[in-house]
Amino acid sequence: MTTKPRIIQVGSLAGSPSANQTLADRYDVVELWKFPDRKAALAEHGKGITAIVTSANFGANAELINALPDLKAICSWGVGYETIDVAAAQARGVQVSNTPDVLTDCVADLAWGLLIAAARRMGQGERFVRSGQWGQIHGSIPLGMRVSGKKLGIVGLGRIGDAIAKRGAGFDMQVRYHNRRKRDDVAYGYEASLVELARWADFLIVATVGGAGTRHLVNQEVLEALGPKGIVVNIARGPVIDETALVAALEAGKLGWAALDVFEHEPKVPQALLGSDQAVLLPHIGSATLETRQDMEDLMLENLRAFFETGRVVTPVE
Repeated sequence: MTTKPRIIQVGSLAGSPSANQTLADRYDVVELWKFPDRKAALAEHGKGITAIVTSANFGANAELINALPDLKAICSWGVGYETIDVAAAQARGVQVSNTPDVLTDCVADLAWGLLIAAARRMGQGERFVRSGQWGQIHGSIPLGMRVSGKKLGIVGLGRIGDAIAKRGAGFDMQVRYHNRRKRDDVAYGYEASLVELARWADFLIVATVGGAGTRHLVNQEVLEALGPKGIVVNIARGPVIDETALVAALEAGKLGWAALDVFEHEPKVPQALLGSDQAVLLPHIGSATLETRQDMEDLMLENLRAFFETGRVVTPVE
């Protein structure tokens, strides 16, 4: 009888319908989130554990990493890894993997859905109809904004940002981007100043990585530069936008609309946004399609399998 490799699973992967069960079928899983005393559980079960499974929701901090003396791999479900202490892992020679590429198209699609919903007041219109009302050509619903032919600014031209930009061509848009550095492999215009990008753009889509380095990157100055007709879309991480400044800009008429899939203090959403017709709000569902969640699960499992069979993960975080 073959003994299953033993792993620690930091938290439930309920966002993927079959991930928890598949892990249980293939591995001897220590379900860390079910233990009331995490430190005691790691002390009791951590010896000999060479791999853990986690996600951006649960992460892997230095305390967890250092509590596992035999750890060699962290396999994360999802593309974001700002809650994993990559530096602490690398200092220990621990590989970190995520699931890039497989969720790119769905997140990019959602960014465009949010943008169009904000510009054409779709959420407001749906609420209007559901309440039994009807707006004629010049009725009670304010006029929206044309999307095609406008100027699109993208904050972070990585895999997802690039997919968003390509979709912009179908809307006859001019596209510019802001990155830490200019890319030589794309023809889109580069803006070294995020404020200047916002001042130029009609729409600003945030697609950069999360973490301390990008916290409040989109601040009051950027939001006000986007202007009273501008739309900001965030499908990245909530803390990239200064949420207090966002609410203030909307309320003061210094920003047009916000279309958000992520929030600074999830699952808490500011009351001012909940009651605003200038906001389109979604519950962090960028990758939430059957196809993408299955692909994320498959790639996470492939990283885990490859580690145990070859000693190397397939998609390492560099």
